[in-house]
Amino acid sequence: MSVIIEPGNPRDPNSIALLSQSHALMQRLYPPEDSYALSIDALSEAGILFFVAREYDVVLGCGALALKDGYGEIKSMFTEPFARSLGVAEKIIKRIELEARLVDLPVLRLETGYELAAALALYQKLGFKRCGAFGVYKANKASIFMEKSLS
Repeated sequence: MSVIIEPGNPRDPNSIALLSQSHALMQRLYPPEDSYALSIDALSEAGILFFVAREYDVVLGCGALALKDGYGEIKSMFTEPFARSLGVAEKIIKRIELEARLVDLPVLRLETGYELAAALALYQKLGFKRCGAFGVYKANKASIFMEKSLS
């Protein structure tokens, strides 16, 4: 499998399709007050680096790096259901980590949900550890917060 991780456009129809699937999943799993998915408009703003995973011309997944003051945050991770277990999400996270290191961020953080066992397992495999709520987040029953030192 020759998956390429490259900068993408959240407004591209393929990206919109992926993000729509992701948003629908979050709406099914969590109440609105516990869902922190970024809109397509928010993913298009300055300070957000958006990436897609592609094999040939098929977009398999996406993820974003939000550049924050003193850290980077992983956002909008989603992989097409048929491409799960093929290593796509891991490759996206590694690209995001590379980009964070290139701009000298000391730590990567993320918020994910308790229901997303495969995502939690992947983040732990890649060295992320649980931490407290950060940034604009408040502790709640649905969220797990994680971070990885890059220094």
